[in-house]
Amino acid sequence: MEKRIIVIGGGVIGCAMARLLSRYEAKVTVLEGGEDVAHGASKANSGIVHAGFDAKPGSLKAKLNVEGARMYPELCKEVDAPYGQPGAMVLAFSQEERATVQELYKQGEQNGVAGQRIIEKDEILKLEPNVNPNVVCALLEPMSGLTSPYELTCALADHAAVNGATFVMNAKVQTIEKNGDGFALHTTKGEYTADLIVNCAGVFSAELHNQLSEKKLHIIPRKGEYYLLDHQKDLLFTMTMFQTPTKMGKGILVSPTVHGNTLLGPSADDIEDGTDVSTTAAALKIVNEKARLTWPGLSLRTVVTTFAGVRAHEENGDFIIGATEGVQGSYETIGIESPGLSAAPAIAKLLTEQIISENGLAEKKEWKPAPKREKPFYAMTLEERVDVVKRNPEYGALVCRCEQVTEAEIRAAIRRPVGATTIDGVKRRTRAGMGRCQGGFCSPRVLEILSEELGVAPTEVTKCGGESRILTGTIAQSMHKGDA
Repeated sequence: MEKRIIVIGGGVIGCAMARLLSRYEAKVTVLEGGEDVAHGASKANSGIVHAGFDAKPGSLKAKLNVEGARMYPELCKEVDAPYGQPGAMVLAFSQEERATVQELYKQGEQNGVAGQRIIEKDEILKLEPNVNPNVVCALLEPMSGLTSPYELTCALADHAAVNGATFVMNAKVQTIEKNGDGFALHTTKGEYTADLIVNCAGVFSAELHNQLSEKKLHIIPRKGEYYLLDHQKDLLFTMTMFQTPTKMGKGILVSPTVHGNTLLGPSADDIEDGTDVSTTAAALKIVNEKARLTWPGLSLRTVVTTFAGVRAHEENGDFIIGATEGVQGSYETIGIESPGLSAAPAIAKLLTEQIISENGLAEKKEWKPAPKREKPFYAMTLEERVDVVKRNPEYGALVCRCEQVTEAEIRAAIRRPVGATTIDGVKRRTRAGMGRCQGGFCSPRVLEILSEELGVAPTEVTKCGGESRILTGTIAQSMHKGDA
C-alpha cells in the first residue's frame, strides 16, 4: 500500500521535496497556504546561490550550502530554470573589515569553497570599475551564482506534478494531530490525513512543530526590504557585491539578477508578524544609504519597484532538518533562512534519503523528465522569433511590452502542470508585469486571458488570491444598480 505523504508548504524547499519524493511509490500531496507556490520567502529574496563562505564551519548551513551550490547548474538545466554564475565579492572599506574578510576566507576554506581568494584595490576596480574607490580589499568568490527563486520553485513543482504529486492551494495547515500511525491535518480547505508529513512551512514551521513535539522551537520572522532597478543594456555591476556581514545577515548588497536588473538590499528587521511584507520608508532609506558605500554613483531614478520578504530565523541559528523529535512519521525543515535557497537541493536530497531509508519506499519504474518549455520570447533571436510565430501565431501578440512577453507564453504559463491562476502567478512564470510600468499596460490583457483559460468571470480574477480582485463589477451591473 502506498504511503500517503503530505508536504506542508509550497516554497522552494517544499517543492524540491515533492519533486524528489515523486520518484518513489507514494501518494505525495503539497498543501500550500497561499494561492500559489513560491507564495512566501521563495518569491522575495536575493536569488543568490551563495558559495558557502559565510556559514559557521561544522554547521548544517555550511555543509548544505556548499553541497547545494554545487548541485545548482545541473538542477537548473534539468528542470529548465534560470541560472548564472557571475561570482561575488565581499568588500572591505577599512583595515578592521579586512580582518573580517580574512576570517571569511578561512571559513570558506574550512567549508570546502573552491576558487576563492583575497584581492586588492587595483584588481577590484579593474573587475568592477563602479565600486567605491575607497575599497581596501575584497574576498572574491567565483563560485557564487544567481537564479530566479520563484521560477525555480515553479519548475520544481511542475516536475513533481508530472510525476503524480498533487498541489492544493489556499490550504493553510492550522493544526496537526498524531492519529494512531498517521496524522490528521486541519486546514483552511478541509481535513487531510497522512501516513507521513514533511513540515516545510517557513515562518510557520516552528508553530506546527510545537503542536507535535515536546521539544519546543522558536522562529523569529526577519524582514528584508529591497529596491529593484530597471534593466540596463550594460549592467554597472557584473558580480554580486556584498559588504562585510553583521550578526543580522550578509549586509546590504548590490547585485545583478538573472534577468538583467540590479537589486539593492536587504534590510534586516525582526518582526512579530511573519506575513508582513509591507515596505517602509525607514528601512528603504537605510538600504539606499548603505548601498551607496558600495556604489557612490547610485541613482534611484530607475527604480521600478520595492518589495519585502520574510525569512525564518530560528533562535539557535542553524537549520533544523530531519525527523521531528519524539514523533514517528513526522519530518521537518525549520529555520531555513539564508543560505536556504542555495542549500535547497541538498536539503531536499538529505531529507528525502532519510525518509526513503526509514520508511522503505520503493523507487518507481519510471520517473518522467521535467516538462520542457519554449525559450522565452525576449531571449530569442530574430530567426527564432520568426519560426515560433509561424508555429504559433499567438507568439506574434506582444502583451507585456516592458519584458517582451507574448500571449502564447501567458497561456502556456496558465496551462503548466502547476499553472498560474492569478495575475501575480502569471508574472512569476513569465515576467509579464515585472517591467518599468509594473503591469500598467499589460494587466488588463493578462486578466482577460486568465478569465478565458480558467473559465471564470473577469470579476473573479485576482491579483494574488483572496479578495484581491481587480474588477468590482461591470458597467451593466453598475447601471442596473443605479436604475434601482
